[in-house]
This record gives sequence, structure tokens and C-alpha cells, in this order.
Amino acid sequence: MTQTDRITIFFAWTIGIICIIFLMLPIVITVATSFTSSAVYTLPPPEWSLRWYRSLDRRSGLWEAVQLSLNLALISTAISIVLGTMAAIAVARGEFRGKQAIATFTVSPLMMPGLVVGVAMLQFFREIGLRDAYWSLLLAHVVITLPFVMRTLLASMGAFDFSLIDAARTLGMSYPRAILKVLIPNLAPAYLTGGLFAFLASMDNYPISIFLTDARNKTLPIKMLQYLEEQPDPSLAAMSSGLIVMAIVVLVVASRTVGLNKMIDT
Repeated sequence: MTQTDRITIFFAWTIGIICIIFLMLPIVITVATSFTSSAVYTLPPPEWSLRWYRSLDRRSGLWEAVQLSLNLALISTAISIVLGTMAAIAVARGEFRGKQAIATFTVSPLMMPGLVVGVAMLQFFREIGLRDAYWSLLLAHVVITLPFVMRTLLASMGAFDFSLIDAARTLGMSYPRAILKVLIPNLAPAYLTGGLFAFLASMDNYPISIFLTDARNKTLPIKMLQYLEEQPDPSLAAMSSGLIVMAIVVLVVASRTVGLNKMIDT
């Protein structure tokens, strides 16, 4: 190994470590701040305490917001998996003009600023007369989550042998049953990966949801913003730590059941 190679490796490792610290430091600070006994954000904490975790029970409307966010995330992810499967099969197997444009259009919400998508959806729902906040949020979250499922399924279907579907149909299976018994088990890592990222994207969404909530239907990120404006204390760090733990648990479960290497490959 030459001196130039050693210098290159040294700088590569240095930049990598700096990037990791830059990404992880806010998370570490948030979690550490949530255990302070002080009523203000202080680091290091004057005394370690669970005070702000216990105070979450007294937060007005918090658990209703958590329930709504979980409800939207689970239902929108399930709908996106069904729609994403049908759309991905059509794009992967279909022979028609414009299928690449359809694939690009399906993932376009990921390419556009969330505020732009939120304003567009608000105007669209008003035009069609949809005033109910819950159904507006649900439809919007399907639009948010569908690209994650669609992208992972399309990537995996590129390596899937669709002759297995044809063979299953030759043996007497209907097309939907062949999809259920052959395609879905073979693409389980893609479904799990897309579903997990879709779930987290829905739970964490703020820029689109803020345009569609009302006084009775507020998701957790919107409720946290309200708390920040009304009473900014370390209980917000405790809520954020809960979301961080949830994301870690999701990744650990995915790693145990599928493996991170397969998740990255999809």
C-alpha cells in the first residue's frame, strides 16, 4: 500500500466518522435531554430523572394523537401494499406505452416538496367536496406511503421469474391466487422493507398533514408542534425519544426477520 493510498483511506475514514457524528449527535442530545429533571432544556442534566416521561400522561390530547397517527399509518400502509402490488405488476409485466411515465408519476410525491403536495391536496379535496379531516388525511397518507412500497416492489420484481406465476396458473391456480401463493412469499423482504418505511413515513409526516388536520383530528407531529408553541419543555424530548425507539425497534425486527443486507438490496 502506497503512502497516497494510506492518506486516502485516512481521509475517507475521517469524513465517514464526522458524518456519523453529525447524524447521531442530535439524536443523542434529544434522548439525553429527555431524562433531565430541569424544566428547561439543559445538557448535561443537573439530575437524571423520568419526570418528563411520567408527565406525558397529563398531556392533553397526546394519546388521541398517537392513536390517530398509528391508525393512519397502519391503514395507509396496508392500502399502499395492495395498490403498490397491482401497480408494480402492471409496470413490470405490462407491455403498453407510457408505463415508465406511470412508474415515475407514482413515485413523484417523493420528488416534490411536502408543502407543495400538501397545498395541492388541500385544494383538490376542496374541489371534490371532501371536508372530513380523517378521510383527507388517510388519502394523503396513502399518496405519501405508496411510493415507498412501489419502489421496493419494482426493484424486486425486476429479478423475479414471472414464469413461476404462469406455471402456477397452468396447474389450475387463478391469477390472484398465484400472486398470493407464489409472488408475495418470494418478495417478502421487499414487502417488509417497503411496508416498514411506509409506516415510518406516515407516522413522521408533518408538511402534508398540517394542511389537512382540524381541531379534532391532529396527528402526533402536529400535536408536538402545538405543544412546542404552547409549552416548550423536555416532555417534547421524551416524545421524540419514543419515536426514535420505535424506529429502532422497527429496524431491529426487520433485521431479525429479513436481514439488513436483503433490505438494502431491495
